[in-house]
Amino acid sequence: MFGFNDRQTVSAIETGVRRITAQELVLAVERLGTSLEYFTDPFLLAGEGRFSWRQSGIEVQQLEAYERKAGRWIGAFRALAPQVGREAPLMRRALGLVRRSGFEEAMHAGERFVAEIGLGDVPAVSLADAMERELGILVLMVDGHRGISGAACRLPQLNTVLIARREVEGRRHFDLAHELFHLLTWDAIPPDHLEKARDTGGNCVEQLANNFAGAVLMPADTVARYADWSELEQAGLIANLNAAADALHVTASALKWRLVALGALTLAAARAIPDCALRHNGREEVENAPPALFSRTFMETIGLAIGDGLLSVRRAAALLDLSVDDLSDLFEEHGIEQPVEL
Repeated sequence: MFGFNDRQTVSAIETGVRRITAQELVLAVERLGTSLEYFTDPFLLAGEGRFSWRQSGIEVQQLEAYERKAGRWIGAFRALAPQVGREAPLMRRALGLVRRSGFEEAMHAGERFVAEIGLGDVPAVSLADAMERELGILVLMVDGHRGISGAACRLPQLNTVLIARREVEGRRHFDLAHELFHLLTWDAIPPDHLEKARDTGGNCVEQLANNFAGAVLMPADTVARYADWSELEQAGLIANLNAAADALHVTASALKWRLVALGALTLAAARAIPDCALRHNGREEVENAPPALFSRTFMETIGLAIGDGLLSVRRAAALLDLSVDDLSDLFEEHGIEQPVEL
């Protein structure tokens, strides 16, 4: 294809011993039917990132386009973080669960995770920070297409979770814990590329993930402190579900099914509760001030890269789909000093 006299030349190019010329690069683009960016953009994930999307009713073409965009954010962090002194963890954490594991095992793993990572009495509020700090998992709060709740992305050098930041708080936290399960079990139980966004049901793997997520966000000892759940009449049960869910920063619906899993509430009692009584944890309207875009860790890395001359301001803004002014505001929102005058 290239007109080389021997295979050793190709091998030398592939291993970085020999550089290709501009003419050879143009020839590669033409003959291999790909883009120039495929060879030149260090932020591009070229078939190496595996995604599992938590979604409902999203069109395939929309999802593919958004996956390419999200892949560049993840690729940028992967490329820039080591250059600004932020190496990825040498080893990955994993859960000792397999596809045939039972729901009780998944819940036990969630309870142990809370204890060993030290998430405290309200795990939801510290989970994202702990994932980045203790596990080296990049957590990005994003604005995606309607219907996308979140995703897990697996790279050889980096694990990432994407969460739709405009979801209600309790949903965000459940999706985060759910995607954490997938990353911690990816080798033993690879998730599907697409999964339905819901708190209950789904295939066996998704039910394992839901049981793990419920245990992480609502440890048994913690939920037992709020009420003697089996003794409550329906009105008192609804009131306590909504109040406890608010305190734990979860949805009342998720708490209801967690109590069923723990045997603290019968399935009949759970099904008798009208969904509307638990919507927005019993409130007519819900305040949903979303967290800042991306994460502090991510934006600190972008800021350091700009300050070190690895990334221009305009390229950073274009990468994140922001204006320069919006980029400046985002640094401020995360409490990060601007690397240059923006």
